[in-house]
Amino acid sequence: MQAIADKQGVKRYLVDVTVNGDDYSVVVKANTLLVNLLRDEIDLTGTKKGCELGDCGSCTVLLDGKPVDACLVLALEADGCDVITIEGVAQHGELDKLQRSFADNAAIQCGYCTPGMILSAKALLTRNPKPTEPEVRAAISGNLCRCTGYVNIVKAVMAAASGEVTA
Repeated sequence: MQAIADKQGVKRYLVDVTVNGDDYSVVVKANTLLVNLLRDEIDLTGTKKGCELGDCGSCTVLLDGKPVDACLVLALEADGCDVITIEGVAQHGELDKLQRSFADNAAIQCGYCTPGMILSAKALLTRNPKPTEPEVRAAISGNLCRCTGYVNIVKAVMAAASGEVTA
C-alpha cells in the first residue's frame, strides 16, 4: 500500500479495491472506514449507515465473499480485496433470485435493512445452497430489522434456496 503525504504533511494511502467487478484506486486517510469509501468516494449508496457500531448490519457487504459490517472495516483493510455491495448483486440488469424473492414474499417494509440482509443471506446461500430455517435465522442474526419481524425475510431466503422464485 502506497503512502502519500498531502500539502499539510498528512499521510494518505492509495487503496486498490475491486467493487462489484470494477477496479478502483482511491486515496484515503488511515481512519477511513469501508462504508465511507463505498458511499462517499465510489458513490455506491446502497450500503447503508446505521448504528456505526457493528450492531445493526445495515452496512453489510461481502468482503472476499464473507459478510462484514463495513462500518467496522478500515478501507485500508480492503486493499487488494473484492467487495460486493447490493448494487453488485443483480447481474446484467436482472435481479438476483434472492432480490426477487424478497419482493415476491413481501420481505421489505421500510427497506433500510434490506441491502445488508440480502448480502448476509447471499453469503449463506453461496456456502450452503439448501439451508434450514435455523441456519437462515443464524445467518441474518447480525442484521436488525425494526419493521418486519423477520418472518417474511426468512420465508424469502428459504424460497430462494428452494427455487420457488418467480421470474
